[in-house]
This record gives sequence, structure tokens and C-alpha cells, in this order.
Amino acid sequence: MRFATLATAAVLLAGCAAMADEAKVDCPIQSVAMFKNGLAIVHRTVAITGAGVYRIEDVPTPVHGTFWIDGNIPVDVQSTSREVDAPVTTPGDPQQELVGKQVTIHFKQAGVPVTTGRVVQLAKASGDAAWNRVYEQPQYNLAYGGVLALSGRMLVLDTTGGRVYADSSEIAFMEVENAGATVRQRRGVLLFTATGNARGTIQISYLTKGIAWAPGYRVELRDDKTLTLKQQAVVKNELADIKDAELSVISGYPSIRFAGVVSPLSQTQTWADFFAQLSAAPSEIGGVGSNNLVMAQQAGNSAGPSGGDIPAAPVGEGVDLHYESIGKRTMAEGDSLMVPVAQGDATYERIVEWTVADRRNEFGALQRQNEYQPRQIDGMEDEDQPWDAVKFKNPLPFAMTTGAAMILDNGRFAGQRMSFWVNSGEETTLHITKALSIRTHAEEQESQDPDRALIYIGGNQYRKVSVKGELTVNNHRKEDVNLVIRRRFSGDLVKADENPKLTLREEGVYSVNRRGELLWTIPLKSGEEKKLTYEYTVLVSN
Repeated sequence: MRFATLATAAVLLAGCAAMADEAKVDCPIQSVAMFKNGLAIVHRTVAITGAGVYRIEDVPTPVHGTFWIDGNIPVDVQSTSREVDAPVTTPGDPQQELVGKQVTIHFKQAGVPVTTGRVVQLAKASGDAAWNRVYEQPQYNLAYGGVLALSGRMLVLDTTGGRVYADSSEIAFMEVENAGATVRQRRGVLLFTATGNARGTIQISYLTKGIAWAPGYRVELRDDKTLTLKQQAVVKNELADIKDAELSVISGYPSIRFAGVVSPLSQTQTWADFFAQLSAAPSEIGGVGSNNLVMAQQAGNSAGPSGGDIPAAPVGEGVDLHYESIGKRTMAEGDSLMVPVAQGDATYERIVEWTVADRRNEFGALQRQNEYQPRQIDGMEDEDQPWDAVKFKNPLPFAMTTGAAMILDNGRFAGQRMSFWVNSGEETTLHITKALSIRTHAEEQESQDPDRALIYIGGNQYRKVSVKGELTVNNHRKEDVNLVIRRRFSGDLVKADENPKLTLREEGVYSVNRRGELLWTIPLKSGEEKKLTYEYTVLVSN
């Protein structure tokens, strides 16, 4: 027994000596560049003063494949765990946190005597007791940096009468002598091993979750011709305390293949979870980016809800990611920050925009009412209804990213919508509110000619149908309006009133018919009614 005790002591002393050789160092955050999807690029530095092992305790949780070290000092990086003194927060595992403390246990069940003793330090499980060969770790909850006690798990004490194993589920409460302000916890650390006479600073960079930004725009219609566009950024820091670090916001559509995969370097990652994350369906933007505010950029609708092909002024080089610095900032974990980013003036035009949807499917057949899903923006139907809107060119020196846009008309709130990606100098149309005083009606009729031509495509039979349509608009306002009408259809145009602009839509790639859009821009006087007719042919499957 004495030999075993001496051997254990020797191991503990060796472990203490190894930890004593580790120099605890700070690894301050120098800069953070934030995407809108909850991911950020973090740069930190570590000062190397010579050969040795350097330990940092605020360990990152990087995205797989993004943790890198730069600098002219070669170092090895080891992720491991250490017993450290940590502030008391949410109670974790008393067996670990109260090692060596004298405690008094009071039990729930009446009649069970109070027990006093010193908490024993248990050996950490290893080998098959800690890991099995299907890459599964025992189910301990690693929340709050500690291991939460499992129901029915024993708390082991050394008492004057011997060793006591107390069922933790039966403990009502415990008293701890000389508890102090900290407890012992096993936490992940990073060890940097440098050899030779290396001295200097190394830079650590990685992609991680925990800090992001949300853009906001304010469109002030000052008079009948000029508006002021203001952009702000709201930053929420759930990453770590940041002191005097350079913050940047990133606009663009990030392609991050392993956004949902945590690096195996992290102590919280297991091979089982790593392989499961790799096997999961890829989400190239990851994080909270699965919401409309971020995902709307996929649509390629760079000119807002109504589209557009007006060329923008060429700006920037390389990939379409724009970094905009918001300066050096200090933020505690949990802080939020709102900062102005940019503003500019532009001329604008008020319009009423009416988009009439194409209700035919890829086989040319009309969809039933319950099959047709009108396009929505911000959860509101955008098609088949007229909208008051403003048309202007982005006056900012960089692209407007997808975000919330609030419109003020002569200082009064007029509406809030989603603004889509707009390059600098590019024209966009921003909807404000539904134009209830502009009444619209659309109808179409198919030809009933019994001698309709039959066409075979890919072994399928189609009827060639002639369609005549009519659009009616009424202006019930006391003022004239500029009306923009977009009529989307499937097939080939035969004729249309007042020479509308015809453009092909890319949805036609998946349809037996070409998909087109007729665009009219017409003035509509107060009290005026206007009718427009058109005709096209379409192939309809039998």
C-alpha cells in the first residue's frame, strides 16, 4: 500500500512539474471580421520569448480547416485539458470542482445522518473506459466548462470513519468550508511548443461562431427629387471579451463548405460528432445564415424585388466580398454595438409597380389556385398587387448588402422592407407599401379553336394555344403617378399594346416554353383608367 501511495505521488509530482514548465500567456484578439451569418474571422497573437511551452486557456472553437498559425517561428500546437481555478458560475461536478475541500452533506431522506468529509480526487478515465472504437465518448455534459453530475452518480468523500460514497441524487444541499471565489475545473487549453532561440510573435487566425452583424438602412425622402441613404451596423458579441480590436463587417455571399463542422482540434469535438457533421447535408454559409436576411442573396436579385439590368459603376477587384472597417472597439462578451457605416445622397423617382405573375407550370398548363405560390418578400405577397416604390441608384462607395430598410417620407415613417444586394451606382427599386388607391385587374382567355396544332417534344404531345390578355388600371388618387407594369408569361409573344420591353427570364431553362416578361412604363393621370392588351402562344401538355 505504501509503495502504491509513493508511486501515485511520483506521478502527481511529475504532472505538476510538467505544468510548471508551461508558461501561461495571453492571446489577445487583434481583429475580427464578421459575416452576417454568425461566423467571423478572428486574428490573435501570442508572444514567444524563447524555447518552451506556452499555454493559453481561452481556447477557440474553430471551423474545420480554418485554424492556421502565421509567423517565422515554427511551433507545434497541442489541444489538451488542465485543472484550472475558475470563477464559480453554474454549479458543475462537485467531485471535480471541490477536490480537497471539506464538505458537509445534508440528505433529502429523513433519518440519514449528516456526513462530513474531504472530497476525493478521482483518476481520469482512460482507454476503453473513456473512448470506444466506434468513436463515442461517455455522455458527460460539458456545459459551462465542467462535467455535470449524472443522476445517481456517487460523490466520494474521505471521512474520519473511512471512505463514503454518497448518491448525488439523494443530496439536499452541501456546506463547503473555506469555499473561496474559485473552484477547480478541467478545461481545454492550447499548448504552443517552440524550440531553439525563437523569439517574436505568432499570429493565430481561424473562423468561428459567436459574433456577427446585422445591417440596417434608412432611406430619407427629403423632397420630390432627392433622398439620403444611411447605413448602420449592429454588432452582437457572444464570442469573448474584446479590447481595442479592429472590427470589420463583411458584405457578400460567403462560401464556407465546412461551416457546420467543428475542428477536431477543439476539446469539445469528438470523432463521432466530427464524422456526423461531415456526413450532414452541406450548408455553405452555416450558422444563423439560414434565415431570409442572409439567404436572400442567393436569388441573384441584385436590383431589388423588380430586378434590373442597368449597369453599375465598376468598383473593387477580386471576389465579391467587401470588408468595411468600423474601427477599433472594446466590447465585453454579451455586449451589443450600433455604429454608423456610411451615407450618401441620390436622386430618385416615385413609381407604382405592378407585377402580374405567370401562373403556368413547366408544361404550359395553368396551375390551380392551391398549387400556385406567389413570390413573397418579408412574408408578404409581392406579385399581383401594386406597390408604391422608389427607384434610385446606390450612392454609397460600396455595395448595399441584403438587410432591413426603413423609408421615411418628409420625416414620417412610410414603411420597412428588405433591401437586396445592390452594387455601387446600380439602380434598384425599393417597395414601400401597397398602393391601395391604384386598382388593378388582369385576365386572360385561351383560344377555343378546335383545329389547334399538335406538337411532339421528347415523346410528349403538346397543344399550341393562343392566349389573349388584358390589363386594367385605375388611378383613384388626386395626383398623377408613374406606373411600371411587369407581365410575366410562358410562350412566344405575338403582339402587345404600346410596345412594351420584352425580356427572357431564366426560369425558362426548366420549361418546355420560354419564359418572358413584358415591361410597360406609362404615366397614369389622376382619375384615369388604362387598358393594355397582349397576345401570345403557348405549348400546353395533353
